[in-house]
Amino acid sequence: MDVCDILDRLVAFPSVAGRPNNDIAGWIETYLREYGAKVRLVPGPEGDRSNLFATIGPADVSGYVLSGHMDVVPAAEPQWSSTPFALRKEGERLYGRGTTDMKGFLSAVLAAVPVLSHLRLARPIHVAFSYDEEIGCRGVPYLIARLPELCAKPLGVIVGEPSGMRAVRGHKGKAAARVTIHGRSGHSSRPDLGLNAIHAMSDVLSAAVREAERLRHGPSDASFEPAYSSLQAGVIVGGQSVNIIPDSCTIELEARAIPDIDPAGLLAPVKAQAEALAARGYVVEWTPLSAYPALSLPQDSALSVLLGELTGAAPLAAVSYGTEAGLYQAAGLDAIICGPGDIGRAHKPDEYVLESELAACRQMIEALGARCAT
Repeated sequence: MDVCDILDRLVAFPSVAGRPNNDIAGWIETYLREYGAKVRLVPGPEGDRSNLFATIGPADVSGYVLSGHMDVVPAAEPQWSSTPFALRKEGERLYGRGTTDMKGFLSAVLAAVPVLSHLRLARPIHVAFSYDEEIGCRGVPYLIARLPELCAKPLGVIVGEPSGMRAVRGHKGKAAARVTIHGRSGHSSRPDLGLNAIHAMSDVLSAAVREAERLRHGPSDASFEPAYSSLQAGVIVGGQSVNIIPDSCTIELEARAIPDIDPAGLLAPVKAQAEALAARGYVVEWTPLSAYPALSLPQDSALSVLLGELTGAAPLAAVSYGTEAGLYQAAGLDAIICGPGDIGRAHKPDEYVLESELAACRQMIEALGARCAT
């Protein structure tokens, strides 16, 4: 199968994050086994979805990991020009949900496997495909925890998020949380008998706005846009009717942190403000939604130099979006981003990847295999 055929098969799996993924993981497992790869499914606690880890070459020698995620975001937007989960070719463009983020990379990896399997690899190439990345990198931690029993410590991890095939050394970390305040309902003519959850939430929202403004003044890192850490409230829900005292209100917050800053710590002042409402009779729920650390790979690291040679361009310092690469680095492994597609095409109707981008990615992977061969 060529890379377009493989992408066609992968896009046809509606592997939306948060749902079972046995169908896509099983198809990839069967494909890899046909070429002699040693494959393990690494389930998570949900019981209906798994990560996949495969090795081509000797597992007891340090090699390289090609990392991607099998899940995609939903595709319910009415603006799609064609069925999101059916690949559509138009010129060099290949349309479908996940073509850029990031089944294009998965397809390039799988298309390179026949070549890799025929090489006499002195160092292995590993394939690590995760689940539920799109809802907070929930699956990959279970895979990372099992790496010591699956292979020798890797020399590096290449995370194939869309970067236009330009390697990237850094990204911010992220933490997100949901705050729900429960008050007491009643008729709006007697506010003295109720507890207005929306009014109480204004204290929490004000704390978030203050922290966001404070972060604008540093610390900073010029590699990023913006150069400082950030915090925002992205969702707020509450109330039933203008003449009913609202008994609940919910906001969802996120913080994005430059390297060496704990993203969850940026939310701490907001959490403290929320919890202080308990003294006024409110019930407060604080629910973490997701968290991953920043990525910061030194320019002179062996992995950065290698990717510069494989792609023919010096790696970029940083991008604004986040990836699983930070989690690999936090586990003690060098990690870098490099994959086909453009992040600006992701998470929107008529997502697409270019055939030339897939070809460049496959070429890079095969060149990596040649470096690992005897």
